[in-house]
Amino acid sequence: MRKIIEKIVEGILTLSGMATTLIILLIIVFLFKEGFGFFKSPVVEKGYEVCLNSSNTVDKLSSYQIKQIFDEDITNWKEVGGADAPITPYRFEYLFEQYDEADFGEEYKLLPAKIAEIIKADPNIIAFMPTKYVPQDLSIRTLPRENFGFVDFFFGKEWMPTATPTAQFGILPLILGTLLVSITAILIALPLGLGVAIYLSELASKRVRKILKPVIELLAGIPSVVYGFFGLVVLVPLVQDWFNLPVGETAFTGSLLLAIMALPTIITVAEDSMRNTPRAMREASLALGATQWQTIYKVIIPYAKSGISAAVVLGIGRAIGETMAVLMVTGNAAVMPTTLFEPIRSIPATIAAELGEAPSGGAHYEALFLLGCILFFLTLIISISAEVISKRHPQN
Repeated sequence: MRKIIEKIVEGILTLSGMATTLIILLIIVFLFKEGFGFFKSPVVEKGYEVCLNSSNTVDKLSSYQIKQIFDEDITNWKEVGGADAPITPYRFEYLFEQYDEADFGEEYKLLPAKIAEIIKADPNIIAFMPTKYVPQDLSIRTLPRENFGFVDFFFGKEWMPTATPTAQFGILPLILGTLLVSITAILIALPLGLGVAIYLSELASKRVRKILKPVIELLAGIPSVVYGFFGLVVLVPLVQDWFNLPVGETAFTGSLLLAIMALPTIITVAEDSMRNTPRAMREASLALGATQWQTIYKVIIPYAKSGISAAVVLGIGRAIGETMAVLMVTGNAAVMPTTLFEPIRSIPATIAAELGEAPSGGAHYEALFLLGCILFFLTLIISISAEVISKRHPQN
């Protein structure tokens, strides 16, 4: 009977493991399927066209160039490979400023003719129009429909999903913002965490260790939104006052908060690694005349370096994957970071802030899933690194 029960339990555990693995694989497949669909999305939103006068020699414009033209940052066709002539950007809504609604006829039947009239009259015009109103006229042509490319996504410097006539999905500011906050957080947390770990492992009495160790481990279980409120109420005003800034929601504030959140992980893993140093090594060092601090520096830390390295990597993983706390204290501005004392936006914060508003199946929706793929690779690399480092055997 006992063997039968053991077989049943073994079968249940096996099925549970297989089901968990299958679910994880399906999630990964879904994530990448949705994400890589972004590269099939057109640069100009479906249902709209960018129209030119047929005499214009420009036959291709990138997403960023189209945006710059309509923002009037590019004002001459020569800048995009055309003739030396000023560009005339024209949006659909300008029609209703130029004509009365009665001029368009019943159900806007005359509207295509008005568009044709405007485009024919100006050889330097570039018009953003709904596809259904684009006139079928030999003197008017539309730019070929291009899809978003690798360069647009990974090297673009602007993240503006709602921009018209072309949305901007450049993730460079998001990646740099994520790395800036995470690396700075680790630089702050590492010396503090290592100091506390040394104290708990080598200097604190048993009574103090029994009190402090559970308290530190308890900090790891506090929800990130609670840390976010703490940062918003305490850290943001402090940073604003200390550095005399116009706003306190900056990359530095996010780094301070992430450092606090990463400390429990760094302290716990590093302290456990130090306490695993064989007692014989400590006693041998002291017997040779080394002081307690010399033993810590020359024996214990070198022996525990793999565990300390794993603690740092896990701390970085906690920082990179954090969402709500970063969203609340960094200003949530998708701009290229130049200093620590200005607002930034991270990849997880972008996904959390925008996924609920992105139309399902659209370019914005797929771009956010592609951000999820990048975050998946980052955390996967960090997890593998932590696993490899933690399995290294210290050199005796």
